[in-house]
Amino acid sequence: MIEAIELSKHYRVKVRDAGVGGALRAIVKPRYEDIIAVDRLTFSIDPGEVVAFLGPNGAGKTTTLKMITGLLYPTSGKVKVAGFDPWMASAAFKCRIALVLGNKQQLLWDLPVEETFRLNRAIYGVPDRLYDEQRSELVELLELDELLDRPVRQLSLGERMKCELAAALLHRPGIVMLDEPTLGLDLIAQESVRRFVREYGIRHAATILLTSHYMADVTALARRVIMIDRGRLIYDGSLEGLVARTVPTKRIELTLCAGTGEEQIARFGDVRRFQPPHAVIEVPRDEATKVSARILMSGIVSDLSIQDLPIDEVIRQAFSDARPTE
Repeated sequence: MIEAIELSKHYRVKVRDAGVGGALRAIVKPRYEDIIAVDRLTFSIDPGEVVAFLGPNGAGKTTTLKMITGLLYPTSGKVKVAGFDPWMASAAFKCRIALVLGNKQQLLWDLPVEETFRLNRAIYGVPDRLYDEQRSELVELLELDELLDRPVRQLSLGERMKCELAAALLHRPGIVMLDEPTLGLDLIAQESVRRFVREYGIRHAATILLTSHYMADVTALARRVIMIDRGRLIYDGSLEGLVARTVPTKRIELTLCAGTGEEQIARFGDVRRFQPPHAVIEVPRDEATKVSARILMSGIVSDLSIQDLPIDEVIRQAFSDARPTE
């Protein structure tokens, strides 16, 4: 459904030194610097996949999304989306995709939400039957009944984001690209957006490409992750595979019996926390089950559980491992 081959985007920017002298030199003898936003990025996404597109700030995620949707032309490389060349910008292509940017808005600020819906209906030429069906579905899934007649400026951030999603999906696109859709939302609004995105993908077999700094978005929606850093691909595979590759250990959380000392649990693994009656040790991933059995047989714990590292830590570690030592 989406195929990027050796995709690159470079920018040439003017470099200006500080002060009046720097400003004059920038006019008389300007200096330029090449910025590499995306560097020979190659990946493909199958129909119906939900893929998390991850990277730190400045990694090139949004630039890549804009090239996939035809908003930016690449310096080199190719992209095919549902068989279309995005930069030809045909109406047929635009009707197949939706791009939602968490820090941008398409809603008409001083008008009721319904007015944006009607405008988008006209722009995409949505037939009456499809519009009525899709509008009803979106209003139900996102609980928008009480918001449609209110001016956008009166809505909370969470309410606006739900309306942004509805407006972007009224033409029922099969390819949805979401750039930080839960940015700045409270926990309840975040969960509402995740639930909707998951349900939309299931109902319409939609291909979804998601960028987010909230790891709860990733774990709730995506089974596959594509990670980039400094514009380059550093991982493409399952979330479970990323955890196994990045962190070769598992954590065993222990509930200790009275009188158990730190030296007693240190025999089983690396002690990461010791605050009786609780403790945490780390052991090699492939030994976690055997070590847990030995701990239970030792009689020094009343309970235990095996855990992976929090996904936030895994992602940070993956980026750290990918970067060369200064």
